[in-house]
Amino acid sequence: MKFKFTIQGYQTDAVNSVVRVFSGQPFQDRVSYRQDAGSQDDHRNLFNWQQSDEDLFMGFANAPVSLNGTQLLHNIREVQKGSNIKESSSLAKHMGACSLDVEMETGTGKTYVYIKTMFELNKQYGWSKFIVVVPSIAIREGVQKSFQMMQDHFMELYGKKARFFVYNSKNLTDIDQFSSSADLSVMIINVQAFNARGKDARRIRMELDEFGSRRPIDVIQANRPIVILDEPQKMGGKKTQESLKEFHPLFTLNYSATHKEHHDLVYVLDALDAYRMKLVKKIEVKGFDIKNLRGTDGYLFLENIVISPKKPPMARLEFEIRYEKSINRETRIVGVDDDLYALSKGMEQYQGYHINEIDPIRGAVTFTNGIEIHTGEVLGDVSEQDIRRVQIRETIRSHFEKEKELYTRGIKTLSLFFIDKVENYRKYDADGNEVNSEYGRIFEEEYTAILNEYLTLFDTPYEKYLRSIDVHTTHAGYFSIDKKGHKIDSHMKRGSDISDDESAYELILKDKEKLLSFDNPVRFIFSHSALREGWDNPNVFQICTLKHGGDSTTNKRQEVGRGLRLCVNQSGDRMDEHVLGSEVQEVNKLTVIASDGYKDFVSSLQKEIRDDLYERPTKATPEYFAGKRLRIGDDIITVTSDEANAIYFYLVKNDYIDEDGHVTDQYRADAENHSLAPLPDKVKHIRDGVHALVQGIFDEHALDGMIEDGHVTKVPENGLNDNFFKKEFQTLWNYINHKWSYSVHFDSNELIRNAIRHIDDKLFVTELQYTVTRGTQGEDWSAEKVKEGRGFIAEKSHTYNLKRGETSQVKYDLIGQIGGRTHLTRRTAAAILKGISPLKFIMYRYNPEEFISKVSKLINEEKAAMIVNDITYNQTDGSYDSTIFTAEKNKDFSKAYLAKKNVQDYVFADGTAEKSVERKFAEDMDLDDKVVVYAKLPRGFQIPTPVGNYAPDWAIAFQKGTVKHIYFVAETKGSMESLDLRPIEQAKITCAKKLFNEISKDNVVYDQVDSYQNLLSLMNAL
Repeated sequence: MKFKFTIQGYQTDAVNSVVRVFSGQPFQDRVSYRQDAGSQDDHRNLFNWQQSDEDLFMGFANAPVSLNGTQLLHNIREVQKGSNIKESSSLAKHMGACSLDVEMETGTGKTYVYIKTMFELNKQYGWSKFIVVVPSIAIREGVQKSFQMMQDHFMELYGKKARFFVYNSKNLTDIDQFSSSADLSVMIINVQAFNARGKDARRIRMELDEFGSRRPIDVIQANRPIVILDEPQKMGGKKTQESLKEFHPLFTLNYSATHKEHHDLVYVLDALDAYRMKLVKKIEVKGFDIKNLRGTDGYLFLENIVISPKKPPMARLEFEIRYEKSINRETRIVGVDDDLYALSKGMEQYQGYHINEIDPIRGAVTFTNGIEIHTGEVLGDVSEQDIRRVQIRETIRSHFEKEKELYTRGIKTLSLFFIDKVENYRKYDADGNEVNSEYGRIFEEEYTAILNEYLTLFDTPYEKYLRSIDVHTTHAGYFSIDKKGHKIDSHMKRGSDISDDESAYELILKDKEKLLSFDNPVRFIFSHSALREGWDNPNVFQICTLKHGGDSTTNKRQEVGRGLRLCVNQSGDRMDEHVLGSEVQEVNKLTVIASDGYKDFVSSLQKEIRDDLYERPTKATPEYFAGKRLRIGDDIITVTSDEANAIYFYLVKNDYIDEDGHVTDQYRADAENHSLAPLPDKVKHIRDGVHALVQGIFDEHALDGMIEDGHVTKVPENGLNDNFFKKEFQTLWNYINHKWSYSVHFDSNELIRNAIRHIDDKLFVTELQYTVTRGTQGEDWSAEKVKEGRGFIAEKSHTYNLKRGETSQVKYDLIGQIGGRTHLTRRTAAAILKGISPLKFIMYRYNPEEFISKVSKLINEEKAAMIVNDITYNQTDGSYDSTIFTAEKNKDFSKAYLAKKNVQDYVFADGTAEKSVERKFAEDMDLDDKVVVYAKLPRGFQIPTPVGNYAPDWAIAFQKGTVKHIYFVAETKGSMESLDLRPIEQAKITCAKKLFNEISKDNVVYDQVDSYQNLLSLMNAL
């Protein structure tokens, strides 16, 4: 398998935030330097920055930063304004010209971003020498792997590859090649290589015979490298900071999810943003609470509540059973009135444990003796080994639940166990053979038991897959290796919380892609807890930490971070929102099997997230909104004072903020249900930006919903019931279950004319700029002020456009790319480009990528406006079958509505169940005797449109009179205001209405409604 990389908007924003700091910097490459023959004995003056003689040529260096401190600070503030980041009052303490911070949540592609930033800085300004500094071998190996995996991707984007190498004091020819190359070159180095006391680390400052009597550090300095710090919070020690200065960086870039020392922040994508933007997996936690540890000998563990439409709720309960020669702990499915004393074959500790109630909403089982146990709780005589067995069992069960769902999507499921000692998993016998130890043995026992639950008499593709895998080969350990080839414990670096055992990382990273293939039987990974950082795999869906001794020092964000990245399928395609739509965080859900209780784990994790969040406002006020810059489409709009007041009073009027300005539950519920009240006309044009600002306000509920309880009752099956087979629904289903294709007939010449006019009116492409500031020497001419760029008093400045598109080394097929993005012929695309104003077309030279993107978008807008009126649908040979209703599994039971007339027993409405627009709609239909049967249509039921597939909400069969039925397909929205819908949504709804009204004007009607009462009004008008 090969990973595929796509251009993500937020990553491009992060790259541009750094690049724009240097606006006005002239492009200059191939700045060469030479060895100064007269100063060879003086390391401080070894190199002169000037054109070299051929015999004294040493290499190419980065050109100096030509902007002074005032200009850099001005650019930084402009970037911060555009990203709604608190503006810097002065340049922060820095190494080189400046130090910039980029904050990105784990799993969002931080390494990708800084590699792309290198390419952009090289393209825009000619800088070509970079050093990536990392705090450990773990991260170093991961960075090197990323460079290897992304080579082809960046070659396709930029027409060149980065030359990269890992610094090794015994292979100094790499440094010479780094210096002498005019190509984009990157050195990757871990701090131990220059900041430790060992002989190899000291070599970087030693005059070496094998290096031409030169010091490696001097040669590195001569390149004026741009230094990128990956996880700088782990390199904050005084000694490390002093050592970093020895590189003489041109400037430094700091990338982390959790900055500790702050510089000039230019981009933020924190944990809350990443979750809301669906860029990372959602987290669910299965915690385990031990109760009455010393109060009773009766052992009980409640795994979960089992829901079935045909039966009352049941409980999966583990307890002890007496046999002739042993007492075993076994799991049984039990129901109300079952007596554990009888089921345990007369074990005295279960006297009075007669099941009185099973409550699936609270996840609780109550006994007649008053004892109550909740899902995930363990009662009685519990050893540490018992808890570890429970954790392993729940990890395996969660794995199977997720795997069964994802296998048909071509997504492999992996589970990860962190352990503290190798000997707890594997050991070696007298002959040196590797055999199972405690965890390995427990795993195979529990895996075999749960596997048998999933194997039926049927031979489905998933069951064939399970049968093909041997229990001994489906789990593997990734640990450090000694000289005998034996697995050994990883050791923590003194004073650190991460491991530097190279052999373990080599194994993990080497197998990263292999582990994603169904052909590889390994699905469960055991690894040392010291290896928590520096690697991850996108298809880790379960993480379990097995630790002896009640260790509670683990950084939970660090653990969870190993599984946050969005998964990929067998083709290497990232399963993000573009592919999965609203399902993205249902498919991408990480289950953490914790070693402590759910509340304790979540409280600790949320505290870590909250402590690391970028400083956010806590109140909505007019002052908060005024002056904010919003990106609406391709435009940047600044919120005026009048607009800020309008937004504030809108929030007050609709009870979306309380009297203290805090965001209310009402706002959160309406936002989740897509039923927010329409904004005033004055600010409707910035709707999305307004709500992004509101959601950026932090309060005590901001993290609610980010972490779910994995023990909530789920519905494993929600099959079709008798309502589906009623003749009324079968008639309706036969009307609408066909698949369709469409054709669009419109005048190409008209599209060309409209597109040219639209582009001429709306196209704007950002030009590179530089600012010249004129000033005079101030009275305070201290060294400190000169260093900070404040020795002069600015009097006048002027900003110039820098037209430099011709310097791009990337060759673009302009017509082909625009034709591909708009699905137009090359001839039509060429005609549009030929017709636009020369003043607009010249913008292509300034920024080709932005030109292509914006022109394509503007053409598609005109195309969408025309096709809605000219679309024709044609029925294909395909049709949807009944399995489409049962394709979605494992819904949260707390959001389920037990329906009466739906074709499935449960309706899973969007949003919070008790406040959901859809749930209220279903409840009203169940009560109305005019409704015979209805169906909540699954997401897989889709109508193709030229602007994307569209999924309507409901299909309803009404009884009218005694003989005639009227069939209705309804789309429910929280608001009827067309201006509250994006243009693409409006186009999709219009296309769907046209299709259904073409099917049968007498029998199938389609419309958009916001309530059942609104639907009845439409019915009465028919």
